[in-house]
Amino acid sequence: MAVIRLRDITKLYRVGMEQIRALDGVDLEVGQNEYVAVMGTSGSGKSTLMNILGCLDRPSGGTYELDGRVTTRMGGGQLARVRNERIGFVFQSFELMPRLTALKNVELPLIYSPDGWWGRGKRAREVLETVGLGDRMHHKPNQLSGGQRQRVAIARALINRPAILLADEPTGNLDSRTSDEILALFDELHRNGQTIIMVTHEADVARHAKRIVRMKDGKVLSDLPTERDATQFSGGAAPAPAQPAEAGVGA
Repeated sequence: MAVIRLRDITKLYRVGMEQIRALDGVDLEVGQNEYVAVMGTSGSGKSTLMNILGCLDRPSGGTYELDGRVTTRMGGGQLARVRNERIGFVFQSFELMPRLTALKNVELPLIYSPDGWWGRGKRAREVLETVGLGDRMHHKPNQLSGGQRQRVAIARALINRPAILLADEPTGNLDSRTSDEILALFDELHRNGQTIIMVTHEADVARHAKRIVRMKDGKVLSDLPTERDATQFSGGAAPAPAQPAEAGVGA
């Protein structure tokens, strides 16, 4: 079942007298419980694509369906509700409220949801437990490490049980050990059924996904499974890596 369907998506910007085509006929489908990485150099269109997927920006042309609903026909109020209820955002810079505890930061999306007032504290505690921060829920951001702050941000993104989790360079401000911990958490969320789309410029991070979509000049350059997931696409075992020739053999 497709959670996301993009058909012939274009995005045009005007800079002075010049028209910039940030997205140029993008087609993309993401199924339920897929884990997709989007890669590309600066100017490739990956950030514009994420903004459209997150209903933060409108395409200039084409159709975007999220959970079977055509978002390109929605008004501003409808899009705001979709963003709050069906999309979870994880940012490189965490975007936490410094004066609020982890628990109160996680509760924030429910405060703006018409159905979220009742039981929001219980739900916030549940997702903080899920990300391993049950013992830190009453700490403020300045009392937490970078990895813990990102876990709070992930918990906040999960509070409304979103159809998709959008992560924009989620390990960009973290050291390598903490990055590994956050990526292990994404792996666990994916195993538990969460659909994840992650923008990253790091190949090692992208390999945690099941598919890598590479973009260039506003187009999808390639859309391929990662090596670790190649068997489900090939219908058999993934090819074994080439072995180095022994000394004196094949030289």
